Amino acid sequence: MSSIRVAIADDQVLFRKGMASIVNTFENISVVLEADNGKILIEALATCTPLPDVVLLDLSMPELNGIETTKILHTDYPSVKIIILSVYGEDRFVTHLMELGVNAYLFKNVEPEEVERAIHTVIEKDFYFNEAFLNAMKNRMNSKRQKILLTDNLPSTLTSRETEILTLICRQKTAQEIADELFISVRTVDGHRNNLLEKTGARNSAGLVLFAIKHRLIDPTELL
Repeated sequence: MSSIRVAIADDQVLFRKGMASIVNTFENISVVLEADNGKILIEALATCTPLPDVVLLDLSMPELNGIETTKILHTDYPSVKIIILSVYGEDRFVTHLMELGVNAYLFKNVEPEEVERAIHTVIEKDFYFNEAFLNAMKNRMNSKRQKILLTDNLPSTLTSRETEILTLICRQKTAQEIADELFISVRTVDGHRNNLLEKTGARNSAGLVLFAIKHRLIDPTELL
């Protein structure tokens, strides 16, 4: 199994160096790039071969913060998975970043084992949701009245097979696992997933889960 390549962008030197040391102890994971902020990260990626598989990204950084860096990564390096490591635990921060298309959102006080689990999971399944995220989604849904949007009728445009596959994606099933369960090919699963991305406007599998939760196709508490 090839090693997962990780980049870390955080302006707090002590945290970044400590995080790099911890990550380098994880199985089949190594840190290949460190950056003080998003601007330095983006500049470094231009000459980085091969690219890192995952970026551990802080939100509050000078010159280019985590939000703007996320937007650039999606445009210029769509294959790179993004895991936010932040001190901000407010529900609005969590859900907003997931809507932007990050693959996971972790608080900086999580245990190292969860960081390791998140890295492996985003590589294998495209996203990692923990209890903190799912509770944030539940709180956001319960604390404010949902606006009526033109997209509210989108669920009705999904076929029964697409809805079935969306539910399995929410349950963090891999394409192979979904194919095995539904007795279809992985290629067919990928085709349905691409259709789901196009119909919902989601950036990745994490976005599909957000769509399912927002449109009450699945209860976030069921995923805990």
